[in-house]
Amino acid sequence: MKIAIGCDHAGFIYKDGLVEMLQKEGHMVLDFGAHSSESVDYPTFAHAVANALHEGQAERGILLCGSGNGVAITANKYQDIRCALCWTEEIAELARQHNDANVLAIPARFVPEILAQAMVRIFIQTPFEGGRHGRRVDAIPCQ
Repeated sequence: MKIAIGCDHAGFIYKDGLVEMLQKEGHMVLDFGAHSSESVDYPTFAHAVANALHEGQAERGILLCGSGNGVAITANKYQDIRCALCWTEEIAELARQHNDANVLAIPARFVPEILAQAMVRIFIQTPFEGGRHGRRVDAIPCQ
């Protein structure tokens, strides 16, 4: 699977490990940065990941920032992005199963790295259930 990833300075502490994990598992990863813990503006990286999905360069996205909120709010400005802020494995699974989320937002200051890795694996592996959930997902975009 092609996966776009991006973060701000707060998410940088986990990003490189997630990139390495995903590549070892056979995924192609587009790393949009940040590439250090120097202070940066999160919208830059959220736009890069969301745009990669919008243009068909990636199938899923992962965003990290301190709370996860800033990157999720930014990514969700795109009509075809469903970015879910997740802090447990079960929420990451439900975001895929019930909401067909295509971007995972991780609050790096509030979850341990091992949990971030587990959520990413679940998010990548979990299929969308469709059915009644499909009808609901179809109703999300503004007309």
